Amino acid sequence: MDIITILILGIALSMDCFAVSLALGTTTKSRLAYTAAFIALFFGIFQAGMTVAGWAAGAAFIGFISIYAPWIAFILLGFIGCKMCWEGISGNGESRLGNLHLVPVIILSLATSIDALAVGVTFGILGSAVLIPALIIGSVCFLISFAGVMLGERLEDLLGNRIEIAGGLILILIGIKILAESVFF
Repeated sequence: MDIITILILGIALSMDCFAVSLALGTTTKSRLAYTAAFIALFFGIFQAGMTVAGWAAGAAFIGFISIYAPWIAFILLGFIGCKMCWEGISGNGESRLGNLHLVPVIILSLATSIDALAVGVTFGILGSAVLIPALIIGSVCFLISFAGVMLGERLEDLLGNRIEIAGGLILILIGIKILAESVFF
C-alpha cells in the first residue's frame, strides 16, 4: 500500500477522533498545549495499536469483537456525551478536563479506535505489512486530535456553555453513527 493511500486512510480514521477532540477542547480551561498533547497522544497510540491488534487478531477474532464493539462504543460515547450536555446545561464546570482524568481519555481512545481494528484485519487479510502504516495512522491521528483540542478551546471561548452542549451532542451522534453503521451496513 502506498504512502498516499495510508495518509488518506489515517485522515479518514481520525475524523471521529477529531470530533471528540473538538468536544474535549471545549472543556479545557488550563494547560491547553499539555491537554491537547495528552489527548492526542492517547488517540494516536490507540489508533496505531488497534490497527496492529486487528492485523494480529485475524478475521476470526474480529467477527466475535465486531458483534459487541459498536454497542460498547455507543454506550461509552453516549454516557460521556450526556455528561457533557448536563454540565453545559447546569453550568457545572468542576469536572472539566482541565483536570485530566486518565480513565475517560482511555475510554474515548478505545471507543474512537474501533474502526482501526477492522482496518488492521484488512491489512492482515491482504498480507500487508502493518508497522509502518500503523505508525503513520497513529501520527496523523495525533496531529488531527491535537488540532481538534486547540480549535475546541477557541470555540468554547466564543460560544460559552453552548459549545459544551454541542460537544456532548457530537459524542452522542458519533456513538449513534457507529451503532447504525453496524446494524444497517
